[in-house]
Amino acid sequence: MSQDPSTPAQTSFATSAEMWFDPACPWAWMTSRWLMEVERVRPIRVTWSVMSLSVLNEGRDLPADYRALMDNSWGPVRVIIAAQQAHGDEVVKKLYDAMGERIHHRKIEDRAVVIREALAEVGLPAELAEAATTDANDAALRASHQRAIDLVGDDVGTPVIAVDGIAFFGPVVSPSPRGEDAGRLWDGCVLVAGTDGFFELKRSRTRGPIFNLED
Repeated sequence: MSQDPSTPAQTSFATSAEMWFDPACPWAWMTSRWLMEVERVRPIRVTWSVMSLSVLNEGRDLPADYRALMDNSWGPVRVIIAAQQAHGDEVVKKLYDAMGERIHHRKIEDRAVVIREALAEVGLPAELAEAATTDANDAALRASHQRAIDLVGDDVGTPVIAVDGIAFFGPVVSPSPRGEDAGRLWDGCVLVAGTDGFFELKRSRTRGPIFNLED
């Protein structure tokens, strides 16, 4: 059977990319949706890894509301790491999608509900939810987090993307570009990030995360 010419080949990829995320971060969620679109229009394959805003902000003097958010963010990343260790890398993105849908679209604030429903959706054992309240898998969580920090430094957050030996924070974008717009943004990010001595390109945000184009 011949392949639909509008669909990128799934057997050969010119580029491998890795994205680190925390399910709690709305900007990382926006970036992840963009990368999924890039996979449709560019010959890339993305792998998905966990970093933790809770780990990143340990010991920092934070406003009370943000500190509460960080305290509430341990559970999802711990559960994803526990699931990865028990069931393999393929469950990471599935759990991220299920958790992110509930956190960012359905606005479910109870992380125990988010975790329970996400595990059920993905078809993983409900007992994995117990990982949310224990540090038993924190060594693996911190190691995954540290891989991203080693690439970009600790003065940034999530998302972090690495491609062909180049890593960068971002892009921070709203809404997520679609189609060839997504591809052009990818081309530009790789171009500037690969420029020797390039560190930062930034402007003030004028809108929050727009999770759906129809919003």
